[in-house]
Amino acid sequence: MTLNFAGKLVDASQILVMGIINLNHDSFFPGSRARNESDLLQKVEQQLAEGADIIDLGFMSSRPGAKVSDPGEEAENIGKAIDVVLQHFPDTILSVDTLHSAVAEHSIALGARMINDISAGTYDENMLSTVSKYKVPYCIMHMKGLPENMQEDTTYEDVVLDVVYYLAERKKAAREAGIIDVVVDPGFGFGKSIDQNYELLNKLKFCNTLDAPVLVGLSRKSMIYKYLDISPEEALNATTALHMMALQNGAHILRVHDVRPAKECIKMFKKYSNPLTKP
Repeated sequence: MTLNFAGKLVDASQILVMGIINLNHDSFFPGSRARNESDLLQKVEQQLAEGADIIDLGFMSSRPGAKVSDPGEEAENIGKAIDVVLQHFPDTILSVDTLHSAVAEHSIALGARMINDISAGTYDENMLSTVSKYKVPYCIMHMKGLPENMQEDTTYEDVVLDVVYYLAERKKAAREAGIIDVVVDPGFGFGKSIDQNYELLNKLKFCNTLDAPVLVGLSRKSMIYKYLDISPEEALNATTALHMMALQNGAHILRVHDVRPAKECIKMFKKYSNPLTKP
C-alpha cells in the first residue's frame, strides 16, 4: 500500500485525502473550479491547511455529456497551474487528471507526481508507456465509454464483478507496461445507474482483492443529490455519510471537494475501528 511519489513514500493504508481542483468552467460542482491564478492558490492553500495529502488538478470536465478535451489546450492550462502551485507550495504532491499521454508527460516534467486516468489507459495507447517511463503512481478507473456517452448504456451482467474484472485486467496491463504503483478506482457515477452505484459501494470490499490502494470519488455526485432531490451544493452532509461507508468497506483514498470534513470522517472512523486510538 506504499506509493512512491518521486521519492516521497506515502502509506495509503493510513487513508489519504485527495483534494479536487478543476481548471475549467464546466465541472458539475462550481465550488471546485479555480477561476484564476489567485483563486487556484487560495484553494490549494486551504486544502493543504486542512490536511490534503494529494491535490488533483483537472482541466477536462468528466460530467455526463462532456466532450474529450483538446490535449494541447489541456497541457497549456495544466502546465501553468503546476508552475504556479509548485512556486508557492513546492512540497505539494500534485496529481493530474488526464486521459492524454502528452498531457501526462508534460505535467510530470513540470513536477506532477501522479496521473489519474479515467480511461485506465484505454483512450490513449501511449499512456501506459508514458507513466511507466516516469515511474509515478497511476490511478486506473472503471468507465463504460467516455463521459459524452457513458450514461447511454448502464447494463451489466453483474456490476460489481464486471468492475472488478475490468480493473484487474487494466492493472495487469499497467504492470506489464512497467508501472509499479497502481491505484484502482471503481468509478462511481461513470456509466452506472444510481442503484448500481450503491450496489458497488455496498460491495466495495471486492475491490480489495485487487491488491492495490482503492480510491473512491463520491463527493457531491449525482448518486447523492439526485437521490435526495437536492443540489450538489447541498450534498456535503450525505457525502460524509457515504465516505464513512466507503471507509468501512475498505477505501484507502477519498477524492473530495471538501478536505476538512473528509479528514474528520477518517479520524472518527479510526477511533471507531480502534477505540484506544489517540487524537
